Amino acid sequence: MTPDESHRLPEQVPTVRVTVRVRLAAGATIGLGPGRADLLEAIAETGSISAAARDMEMSYKRAWSLVHAMNEAFGEPVVQCETGGTRGGGAALTPLGQQVLAAFRAAEQDATRAAAPHFNALLSRLNPPVP
Repeated sequence: MTPDESHRLPEQVPTVRVTVRVRLAAGATIGLGPGRADLLEAIAETGSISAAARDMEMSYKRAWSLVHAMNEAFGEPVVQCETGGTRGGGAALTPLGQQVLAAFRAAEQDATRAAAPHFNALLSRLNPPVP
């Protein structure tokens, strides 16, 4: 082995990731998608729309707008907000919000599992083929 060969990095095998994006829509109204589900999770974790927005690098106005759109789309709140006061307010998922988020994440997992065999069949067709 020459000195040049000893410094070569091993050939990298590409990382393969199958991703299926699920959206729940009725006409032009998107009730829930991956970003909105992430926002619901962040609100559940932080207890605050503002903190969730910061964590997601999104403006508070955008986060509040998405929460409002989800509350409207489902006909009742998926996020319950408390305005300021001595404790500074906060937000939490309602029982409906928890159910909606759980059902959406389950649908994402099921869709990904269902699509995996089809994508696996396509991997050998990629150039270069993925083992």
